[in-house]
Amino acid sequence: MNDTPKDLTAIVFLKDGVLVRGFRDDTPVGELKETIRSFQDNGLDKIILFDLSDDDAEHEKNLHTIRQVADISEIPVYVGGNINDLEDIKKILYAGCRKVILNALKARTKELAEDGAQRFGKERLALSIFNVNVFFKQKEDVEHHISELIVLDERLAGTMSNVTEIPYTLLMENAAPEKICSVLQSDENIQGVSCSSFVEEPEKVPGLKQYLKARGVCADHLTSSMEWGSFKLNSDGLIPVIVQDYRTNEVLMLAYMNEEAYETTLAIGKMTYYSRSRKELWIKGMTSGHFQYVKSLTVDCDNDTILAKVSQVGAACHTGNRTCFFQDLVRDENTDKNLLEVLEQQYRVIRERKDHPKKGSYTNYLFEKGLDKILKKIGEESTEIVIASKNSDKENVKYEIADYLYYLMVLMAEKDISFEEVLEELVLR
Repeated sequence: MNDTPKDLTAIVFLKDGVLVRGFRDDTPVGELKETIRSFQDNGLDKIILFDLSDDDAEHEKNLHTIRQVADISEIPVYVGGNINDLEDIKKILYAGCRKVILNALKARTKELAEDGAQRFGKERLALSIFNVNVFFKQKEDVEHHISELIVLDERLAGTMSNVTEIPYTLLMENAAPEKICSVLQSDENIQGVSCSSFVEEPEKVPGLKQYLKARGVCADHLTSSMEWGSFKLNSDGLIPVIVQDYRTNEVLMLAYMNEEAYETTLAIGKMTYYSRSRKELWIKGMTSGHFQYVKSLTVDCDNDTILAKVSQVGAACHTGNRTCFFQDLVRDENTDKNLLEVLEQQYRVIRERKDHPKKGSYTNYLFEKGLDKILKKIGEESTEIVIASKNSDKENVKYEIADYLYYLMVLMAEKDISFEEVLEELVLR
């Protein structure tokens, strides 16, 4: 088996700020955040966006959506289409995208590739090609300035290795698994493929990765650093797995794995366990839809317990609760100082006041007065922080910061911004 993982890539197109299916198919692919999370949770390895804008106004709309995609996505985002100058390259890279894709058919590509590589590095540039002859004519001029090709005609798969050693991703029509497997085995320079079915039915990607792995094609980016035989198992030949939400670190559940469950988890990227009561394998969420997508697996110091951090869809518990650990036995109310939990709890109360107004509530008074009132209070409180800080009064500074955070959360609720969205933005910085 070739151990270099092959990428399975989602290629989508941008028209008037909306993700659509193809060059000629302007059918929207779905709600933005849900679509991007579906791509990454189902094991797609990168996202390529092509901007199909016809004018500057539409281009700006598409750039706004590109920034949103880059904010949401945890897998690399490449962007092509309507890249005309260094400013376009800069906007896309500064938005958080991994690479910019230049167009081999454009007259300025040679110059733009050279200037772009000099300013941003060749590893940030790729080149899309439809016609191998067009590429061949400018091969020596551009291949020193780009790191990857996006080949948009699958008929070129058999000829690319004769033209260049630059790795490439191949766009294929809706392809059967055996055809994808054959293409990935045909050329060592091919680093991945994209099919329209990856966008239309991303939930089938984990099964495709299993199919490829069974035939010697490594498309599995979840590779364990330990063999199953290195774990210390319990008397039933199982290892317990503690499951946490990867964003909040909330403990969701405890389950068990046998070797088959562990290997299946690695292969499909969805948490898979062994049911001790039913004596069978079960993929979490297969009946409820509440899948757990693997973000990391860590073993403890004794090699006898696994900690899984996951992206949890819906509830982890069969009761419908977010976590299986929802029944308090003992709780000291004064010990809960987890910053994010405290802020989230306060934010939930504020959102509750917005959604279900309570008579006499000051928070509701702010919402009733509107945005200008909220912004006025934020301005006042920020000034109070400055004054308190200048006076070197630590206790007063803490008091004013707490007030400021309250008004900030009111603004977040007014603008429908969650802490999760703010944290995602911070991660990019």
